[in-house]
Amino acid sequence: MKNDDNLLSPGYPLGEPAGDPLVASIPTQSSVPTQPSVPTQSSVLSPQSLETSSVLSSSSVLIARYWYTFGPHQPALRVRSGATVVAQTRDARGWDERGEPIPPELKHTSEVTRLYEGNPVVGPIYVEDAEPGDALAVRIREIRLNRPTAWSSHAPRFGSLTGEYTGHRMLLNDPLPRRQFDWELDLDRMVGRLPLPNSRIGQVEIPLHPFIGSIGVAPSRGRIEMTLSSGDFGGNMDCVDTRAGVTIYFPVWVRGAYLAFGDVHAAQGDGELCGSALETTAEVTLTLELHKNKPLEWPRLEDDTHLMTIANTRGLEDCLRIAQVSLVDWLVGEHGYDKWEAWQVISQVGTTRIGNVVDPNYTVVAKFPKAYLPI
Repeated sequence: MKNDDNLLSPGYPLGEPAGDPLVASIPTQSSVPTQPSVPTQSSVLSPQSLETSSVLSSSSVLIARYWYTFGPHQPALRVRSGATVVAQTRDARGWDERGEPIPPELKHTSEVTRLYEGNPVVGPIYVEDAEPGDALAVRIREIRLNRPTAWSSHAPRFGSLTGEYTGHRMLLNDPLPRRQFDWELDLDRMVGRLPLPNSRIGQVEIPLHPFIGSIGVAPSRGRIEMTLSSGDFGGNMDCVDTRAGVTIYFPVWVRGAYLAFGDVHAAQGDGELCGSALETTAEVTLTLELHKNKPLEWPRLEDDTHLMTIANTRGLEDCLRIAQVSLVDWLVGEHGYDKWEAWQVISQVGTTRIGNVVDPNYTVVAKFPKAYLPI
């Protein structure tokens, strides 16, 4: 990995050229200011003023700032545990709900990400008092789709049934032709419609189930050079279970955690086989809560009915094993199960979902019904 001004040791904010516009936060009455003046919605903060800007204890609005890497960059927002954050996310190409691209002054790339400017994430959010060995719980409160269109596509050398640029999978067939599919979203009925002019059915209509495709924290060392990647920090997992009503628990690898997220999908099948979902935009509301001294090896998810563990790696068998072992560890460590008895029950009532089989790392989610937890 190239060592330049954009790559710092873990836990230290990224310095940027003076005058580079950042974002402003909108504090509520319960904000705790650390300086006399509090930024307003119209403020544009300099890097110097951001370092001493308000630490928020409740809700705020993250205006806009987009990265193509996961890492300890200059924070867009600093919050305390318990804060609720609202942000507008762009689609995988960086378009907003009006079809406008990211302004250059709000887009941060590197020599690597300029080769593929996809999956912009908003943030990062610095969580006060977060340290390695803690866990950051991210409650997804709402994902409100805000555009009546979405797109999906297939492209040469990307997807589960073709060769890859990365050389992981080489096939003899010619590259797939590039094609985009334009979906109409009915946000009242929460369905998506796609014309199929070359198929006898003519058109399909599918239910929408919005979720966050890319969400993660800074990795344990340096930064991840593309938000297309995933790992023990989260990232581009394309997991349909990262939806409203779910809490994601991330390991905190560096001081401040540096949460970033984006790439909302209106719908997607397991595996994201063609390499894209229904790519669109949304307003996302998250609540962040810090759990001190709760070391995790991999992200976990939880909703009202299931415990879920997630793994991101290659190959698919290893990914499945990591997710299942993590689930056994959770049942043993926090719910009083014996290891071998936990494995037996998981084998009979557990379910497994595939997030993606197209990105640099694959994603698998292991799920366990809470009905089988002790009272």
